[in-house]
Amino acid sequence: MVRYIADLHIHSLFSRATSKASHLHGLAAWACIKGINVLGTGDFTHPGWFRHLEEHLEEAEPGFFRLKNNDPASYSEIIPESITVDTSKVRFVLSSEISSIYKRHDKVRKVHNILYAPDFASVYRINKTLAGIGNIESDGRPILGLDSRNLLEILLEKAPQGFLIPAHIWTPWFSLFGSKSGFDTVEECYGDLSSHIFALETGLSSDPEMNRLISQLDRYTLISNSDCHSPSKLGREANIFHTDFDFFSMRDAIRTPQDDQGVQLFEKTIEFFPEEGKYHCDGHRKCGTCFDPQETAMHKGLCPVCNSQVTIGVLNRVMELADRQKPFYPKGSPGVHSLIPLAEVLSELVGTGPASKKVMRSYSDVIQKHGSEFNVLLFQPLEDVEQKTNPLLAEAVKRIRQGNVIRKPGFDGEFGVIKVFSSDEKAELSGQLSLFFNNSKNSAQKKRATRPGLPKKKVKKTKNKTL
Repeated sequence: MVRYIADLHIHSLFSRATSKASHLHGLAAWACIKGINVLGTGDFTHPGWFRHLEEHLEEAEPGFFRLKNNDPASYSEIIPESITVDTSKVRFVLSSEISSIYKRHDKVRKVHNILYAPDFASVYRINKTLAGIGNIESDGRPILGLDSRNLLEILLEKAPQGFLIPAHIWTPWFSLFGSKSGFDTVEECYGDLSSHIFALETGLSSDPEMNRLISQLDRYTLISNSDCHSPSKLGREANIFHTDFDFFSMRDAIRTPQDDQGVQLFEKTIEFFPEEGKYHCDGHRKCGTCFDPQETAMHKGLCPVCNSQVTIGVLNRVMELADRQKPFYPKGSPGVHSLIPLAEVLSELVGTGPASKKVMRSYSDVIQKHGSEFNVLLFQPLEDVEQKTNPLLAEAVKRIRQGNVIRKPGFDGEFGVIKVFSSDEKAELSGQLSLFFNNSKNSAQKKRATRPGLPKKKVKKTKNKTL
C-alpha cells in the first residue's frame, strides 16, 4: 500500500478560459511542485485532447498512466525559475467533466458531472456515444442536452469499471444542489440509477463540516479537487489515499474509505477554507453586497443598492437542506486538512500579488528547501520550516494547520480572502517581512551565480491551442 495525493478534477488547454500551459507536461511539472502524485486528465471527450493523451501517455499501473517522455525541456518554460522537477513518478487518471443542460419537472437543470474511466478503449466508446448526442469538439467541457441520469447510464454501459461523481455539488449555477438550477436530492437527479453514485465533490465554497449537516448525504463519500484552469492552481483541493497504487484500488477507496479491518484507505481531503470560495455567501458582486443567510432573509433576497435579486450562495443552500444542528461524520469518513495555497501565504508575507516576481522568487526558495508545497504546508515539522526559511513562515503554517485564520467570505463569483496575520500584526512584523524577502532574493541570486552564462527564458507566443 502507498500513501499518495490525488487531484482528480482539472481542465486542459482545450477548455475555455484555461492556460496554454495546461498540457500534460505542464500539469505533470506543477504536480511535482505541489506534491501531487495522481492527476485527472480532464477533458477526455475533446478529440484534440484525446489525441494528445493517446500520444503522450502509457499505462504504468492498472488504470494509471505516465508520460512517455520525461524531457525537462518540455516544461522548463512554465515552472518557476530555479525549480527542477522529475515527472517520471506522476500518474494520470482518464477523466472528463460534462455540462448537462436539460429540462426535468418543468424546470431547466444545469448539472456538471465528472466521468472516470480505466482505459482508452472505454473513453473511445463514451466519446463515440456522446458525439452522436451533441458537439464535443467546441469545448473541453462539452455542453450537452443530456439528462444526468442518462449520462450515468452511458458511463455504466460503455465503461462499466468506471464511475461518475457529481461535480462541485453546491455551485449556484451548474451543480446537483445548485440554488439556480439543481435538485434537492440525489434521487431526483439520477432516478433509478442513484445507487451507482457513491461520492460527491464538495467544491471550493463548501467543506465536509457543512455537508455533514445533511443526513441524506451520510451514505456518500465526500471528495475534494481543484477544478483548476491553470497548472499553478493544482491542489487547491485534493485527496490523500493509502491504498494499492492503481485506478481500481483508488476507486474502491472512494467507495469505501475504511476497510473491514478498520484501515483508513481514503485518509483525508485537502480543502480551501470554504469562505475563500467565490460562491460561499449570498450577494451581488456589481454592488459589493455580501450577505450571510440571515441578512439575505432580512432583505427578502434583494440587493439594498440596486434592488435586484442577490445570488444565493453555498452556505445558504446548505442551510436550506440541513436537518442537523451539528455535523455528523459517518464511521470511516476521511479527515480534513484546510489550507491556504502557499503562493497566497507568501503574498501576504511579502506584500505583493501571488503572481508577482517577489512572491515567485520566495516560492521557488521555499520549494527548493522543502521539496513541495504540500510538504511545507502539511508535513514538515515547524522547527524545520523555521530553520530552513523564516520564523514568520513557520508561524503562518502553524496557524493554518490550527485553522486560526482571518476570513473574508467570497460571494457572487468573487473569491474570498483568507489571511493569517491581522493588519496590526503585519505592521509590527514589517522588519521580519523585509528580511524574509531579502533572504529569498539573495538565495535566487546565488542560484543563478552558480550557473554562469545561463540565458534568460524566452516565452513562446502561440495564437491557438494546438499541441
